[in-house]
Amino acid sequence: MMEREGPLVKAFVELADTLVADYDLIELAQRLVDDCVRLLAVDAAGILLAAPGDGLQVLASTSEQTRLLELFQVQSEAGPCLLAFQTGVVVLVEDLTVEPDRWPAFAHRAIQDGFHAVCALPLRLRDERIGALNLFSATASVLSPEDILVGQALADVATIGILHQRAATRSETINRQLQTALNTRVIIEQAKGILAERRGLDMDKAFGQLRAYARTNNLRLTDVARAVVEGATDMAPLLDGSGL
Repeated sequence: MMEREGPLVKAFVELADTLVADYDLIELAQRLVDDCVRLLAVDAAGILLAAPGDGLQVLASTSEQTRLLELFQVQSEAGPCLLAFQTGVVVLVEDLTVEPDRWPAFAHRAIQDGFHAVCALPLRLRDERIGALNLFSATASVLSPEDILVGQALADVATIGILHQRAATRSETINRQLQTALNTRVIIEQAKGILAERRGLDMDKAFGQLRAYARTNNLRLTDVARAVVEGATDMAPLLDGSGL
């Protein structure tokens, strides 16, 4: 635990720094899942967020494979992440092959994708639940109590980031903000596809290029993605690779 104290403190400071006016929710969520893989004994992570009146949707993931697995979980309406969201408690599955009948479709798909253990952490503030964080491991293993504690703390930071304006804003406005974030995710997926096709990249590398370009040019990820989708001429350096 002491070996990661420095990186852990740095991660929390960086997450806290994003909680400013007009912060980018997508980038906050993406940083969270990246930090989980970097700091915890897991191989992939994803966040599902409750969309107003429309079930759960994928907000962030560490890879295209993980995003598709999260989507599959939502579409099959069964899995540890959904249970964590519904109950507000941690769901820990040490070996998906031991209880394959618990969530047969999800377990089969996860094992096919190379994941054998999963820990789902609720995004919740007291009695309010807004989603869940999924942590995937390639090997059947027990996530340590320390890792679960850190993972839940990171999830709590994300929850606060999403809901921190609730005290000053009516619930309908928060719902519109959450829906806007989810709509923005659709634009980012479109931009990933355009960049992947234009430059012959896989989806993970295309997403990495979008984020790198946004950071290098001090731009919001969502603005870069929208410009790519709209065919803005100033995105030429990104699309042809000359700007990275």
